[in-house]
Amino acid sequence: MNQSQPNAATPDTFAPSMPFASMPGNLFAQGYAYAVDTWQRSVLFADVMRERGNQYQAHMQERVPNVLDFGTELIVDGRTLPRPVNYGLVRIVAPDDLKPDRDLAEGHDPGRLRPFVVVDPRAGHGPGIGGFKRDSEIGAALRAGHPCYFIGFLPDPVPGQTVEDVMHAEAAFLEKVIELHPNSPGKPAVIGNCQAGWQVLMTASMRPDLFGPIVVAGAPVSYWAGWRGKNPMRYSGGMLGGSWLTALTGDLGDGRFDGAWLVQNFENLNPANTLWTKQYNLYTSIDTEGPRYLGFEKYWGGHVFLNAGEMQYIVDNLFVGNRFVSGEIVTSEGVRLDLRNIRSPIVVFCSYGDNITPPPQALGWITDLYRDDADLLGHDQTIVYATHESIGHLGIFVSSSTGKKEHREFVSNIDLIDLLPSGLYEAHMGAKTDATPYAELTQGQYVLSISPRTIADVREIVQPDPESDRRFATAAYLSRVNLGLYRSFMQPWVRACTTPWTTDLSSKLHPLRVTYELWSDRNPFASSVAKAAESVKEARAPVAADNPFLQMQTAMSNAVIASFDLYRDMRDAAVEQIFETVYGAPWLQAFAGLPPRSDSEANAALTEPGDTEEREASIVAEHERLRHDMTEGGLLEASVRALLYVKRTHGEADERRFNLAREMLSKLSDQGILAFKHVVREQAALLRLDSEAAIDALPGLLASAPPDNIRTAARDIDKLSTVLTLDDHERADLARVLTIFESASKKKASRRAEPARQQVE
Repeated sequence: MNQSQPNAATPDTFAPSMPFASMPGNLFAQGYAYAVDTWQRSVLFADVMRERGNQYQAHMQERVPNVLDFGTELIVDGRTLPRPVNYGLVRIVAPDDLKPDRDLAEGHDPGRLRPFVVVDPRAGHGPGIGGFKRDSEIGAALRAGHPCYFIGFLPDPVPGQTVEDVMHAEAAFLEKVIELHPNSPGKPAVIGNCQAGWQVLMTASMRPDLFGPIVVAGAPVSYWAGWRGKNPMRYSGGMLGGSWLTALTGDLGDGRFDGAWLVQNFENLNPANTLWTKQYNLYTSIDTEGPRYLGFEKYWGGHVFLNAGEMQYIVDNLFVGNRFVSGEIVTSEGVRLDLRNIRSPIVVFCSYGDNITPPPQALGWITDLYRDDADLLGHDQTIVYATHESIGHLGIFVSSSTGKKEHREFVSNIDLIDLLPSGLYEAHMGAKTDATPYAELTQGQYVLSISPRTIADVREIVQPDPESDRRFATAAYLSRVNLGLYRSFMQPWVRACTTPWTTDLSSKLHPLRVTYELWSDRNPFASSVAKAAESVKEARAPVAADNPFLQMQTAMSNAVIASFDLYRDMRDAAVEQIFETVYGAPWLQAFAGLPPRSDSEANAALTEPGDTEEREASIVAEHERLRHDMTEGGLLEASVRALLYVKRTHGEADERRFNLAREMLSKLSDQGILAFKHVVREQAALLRLDSEAAIDALPGLLASAPPDNIRTAARDIDKLSTVLTLDDHERADLARVLTIFESASKKKASRRAEPARQQVE
């Protein structure tokens, strides 16, 4: 009897893996269909690229090129300011299709909602990415009923414009917004994307009094930080010998730096996407992908310029020097730009899928500034961070998914964020389901919760590396040396040889611009492609998805991508190895004046800004003031203190509890929820200083309150505390404060009843 062997090969065994075995029809017919489809796709692809060129030409001819999807009204032209800049403040005109998510008639007067200001990055591209589509940061603010403003810029800088000038302009813009909204319950909330994020933080360090909550999305602040083997862009400055090349580029541009070079750096990070995937995706989906591709290319190809001095300042102080996080930057007016000056909550939104601003660069400033949690609390700063698992850099502020989720949640709960006591928190957005308790207290499809975190939690994400800091400090020193050599020996000759004609020619011949310039209706061959595309659309015959030649094409594309990825990985590994070898050399580090590795305290000073005597004295004085205020206040202060005491262990903030608190506090005052910001922060500080003394002082705070009001407050505290599940410790704390409130109400009632009994007697 014949039995088949377990591994014996039969004709059917290989049939599924052989493309021709299951091929329907004739091989020649399949090949012919594929050839026709390839020809048609090629014509349509060339036509879309022609439209891209036309779009680029028209876009660059606009007076104020931008990609905003909203109407605007100019409020302030930055060129008219005492320190003129090419920035401007516009009011976003809300379109009819963006209706607020909530009923503004029910206690949410749009005239009393805080304004939002969105600031776009000037990092090589033109403005508008923050309002690129309806589901965006601007769209989220408008949908929530907030007045919204946008800070954008022109392609060309004002001659002589500096980074400090831009900071003063942003301050002037915020002053104008505050003036236009005198009834706002709080200062404007400001959103800064990418480069605009650190620019906004600089302005807030200089003028903290102008800012409400600050949201920085995909913003690099700590430039030396990064994960080994994953973030090669941070090595660029060291590999080029420092910032002398920036000075050379600015000199060749006759005092202007071409932002296309910044975009080129982004393109180089992922050669597979730059050289193949982006175009191939358009080609394979040519029947549907054209509009989306053109929309993105309108932004990606809108290159702008910076003054050479601006770019030099940025590279020396940030990209290479990393001086912002160490508090070393001092303005021309003598103001030290210290992130610890900022009193408003800072919300950091970053992604693990972002290869331009990875989480270590977005969050590393926290571990650079603060040694531990006590250090952060001592500076009375509130920081909230949220991480995304996969989205890329532009997706952080462009993707519809983040627009509908993260940005909507941040916007709709901005008052909650503004009320948070000082500390470090992480924000989570969970999906709202039928099983979500108190779902009616939330807006949209998600529930925002904010949980306390520690410096150790952020350190686990950032993974600081003192040895890496030493290498970057060495590279920064060598950068200063090379820049000095260039300025002394080369710069005069370069400037003498540069003319407006050479500058204009070099700009037009930049590789990124050439691809847009060469193929448009200005090209005499383009008209024939446009006509052919019309004919192709009428006779379009897309190939079947199971065509074997199409499958081979897909396999070839995957091989091309894999090859580019292999090249990228080998290149990045080599760059990292060279950087570490060169700048890790002990003799070079000694030449740069770095302390010995054994001197841990001196090495820590490479990134830590330290504290001044004045700041330390102010912290001591603040503690003395808090001890004096421990027994100050009334029912409002007692209620807030009791609520914070119950949740002091876990301290999770939740939008459902916040909306209930809004209702409770409205019974105590008609000034609005944000009028209690000072009360919340004060009571939280008292509990941190001495929680037992703070709770022991509650009876004194309740002594002057009517008993009915005390009982009502106790019921609200009970309801608010149990919105989320309590652990045993929290239940015991809740019982303790409720007992205090009950005793106070009974004592007050008995005192009122005593005179009545005496009169009866």
